[in-house]
Amino acid sequence: MTRRRLPSLIALRAFESVGRTGSVRAAGDELAVSHTVVSRHLQNLQKFLGVALVRGEGRGVILTEAGLSFHQQISQAFDIIARATMNARPSSLPTLNIWCIPGIANRLLLSRLPELTGPPRNWEVNLQPTLTHPDLVRAEADAEIVYADVIDSRGSLMAEILVRPRVFPVASPAYLARYPAIGSLDDLSKIALIHEESTEQWTRWFELAGLDDLPPLRGQRLWHAHLAIEAARLGQGVALGNEVLVEEDLRSGALVEVLNSSVYMETYQLLALKERWDDPEIVALRNWLRRVLAGH
Repeated sequence: MTRRRLPSLIALRAFESVGRTGSVRAAGDELAVSHTVVSRHLQNLQKFLGVALVRGEGRGVILTEAGLSFHQQISQAFDIIARATMNARPSSLPTLNIWCIPGIANRLLLSRLPELTGPPRNWEVNLQPTLTHPDLVRAEADAEIVYADVIDSRGSLMAEILVRPRVFPVASPAYLARYPAIGSLDDLSKIALIHEESTEQWTRWFELAGLDDLPPLRGQRLWHAHLAIEAARLGQGVALGNEVLVEEDLRSGALVEVLNSSVYMETYQLLALKERWDDPEIVALRNWLRRVLAGH
């Protein structure tokens, strides 16, 4: 029997991720490739099928009617593959698949990961920095670390607040030497700031700090918090940091707090399925995160 020709598995993964996240860029973050690569996979898949699967809407994309039907079936197929993979793995060596907001993953957790993976457990841990939220019910991940406003327990999920850090503006000593006249919130609002995906974080921070008349904010956008902080380290401007992300930089003198403030925004939280909350792997992860974040 002749096997039917199938589309590229990589293209199918890209399409499944785009359909689930509603964003080509978010799909790229999830798959650890650029958004242009994801777009190329979508184009190739649509050309292979001879049908439009997605269309642009605002800053994201939505699925066409044909795309919705195809996505539902592809998602089911990936679920089957995921279950088969889990069943095929030896059960003697636990594997923790953790999706995590990039800033804390890159700037804090990565350096201390051996505490979780090393003896006596010797577990395998996949730490995936991403802004995309996994479907924990579908076992896309065992746990997720998020930065959110409220406790994110919903339905079948359980959440634990890990820490609510103070948030404040930071810059390099070299930058502050070039711009010494930043002495107030009003002064700070008028310079070119370093933003993440949008100006939303800075806008909220200024409101919480007590600046009523906020002018239009300027400055470069670097998508992730850890990139904004790195740009500040390089002397490119003022970024928003928090006690978790910039502790080492403040201690070493690579960054300096620009203005004294007492602003608290989101909390870092651990999410997992309620039915798995007391599993040894999840308990170990919770205890490790508490140790890592102790004192923040």
